[in-house]
Amino acid sequence: MIAEAVRRSPLADYRERFVALSAETRGDILMRELPFLAQINLRADPNNGDLMWRLASTLGFVLPVVPNTVTSQGDRRALWLGPDEWLLVGSDGQRDSLEQAVRAGLYGAFGSIVDVSANRTVLEIGGAKARELLAHAIPIDLDARSFGPGRCSQTLLAKAQVIIERRDESAFHVFVRASYAGYVADWLLDAEAE
Repeated sequence: MIAEAVRRSPLADYRERFVALSAETRGDILMRELPFLAQINLRADPNNGDLMWRLASTLGFVLPVVPNTVTSQGDRRALWLGPDEWLLVGSDGQRDSLEQAVRAGLYGAFGSIVDVSANRTVLEIGGAKARELLAHAIPIDLDARSFGPGRCSQTLLAKAQVIIERRDESAFHVFVRASYAGYVADWLLDAEAE
């Protein structure tokens, strides 16, 4: 007998609870997992203009150099994580093409490319009360005036390290390590119930 590999997301067992949450809150809080996103951690010198130009050419957009911002093109985006570090994100199935684009952009320059796709899953939290729910667990100001669309931050959510990205006026993406995904989902579901 040959075993067949089956992909299973860290929060696969939470789907029904997320649907129930939406019904209970009449759509004021929407929660769902976005599993299997392509995620590439890139380290490179942002002061090397030629390198940054090549990366922009191969990726289709410039990497953000302003702290805690996001740039994007289509369904690909780059989250600023540090002065020389970005998280490149694409849809499921884009890992290889995203990695090839980065390798072509580096073209012999010093840098680091690490596939971290299996490291984190993404919780999308939206709705009119999404910010209010997240504000209970995150120590940064999530008000749209200071953390509007196109912003991101590495922070803690109920003692778990996460990356949070503001997608639009009422939606956030929370990148959480797979091993902490259940803890974070339970914490948010419990916080809403309170």
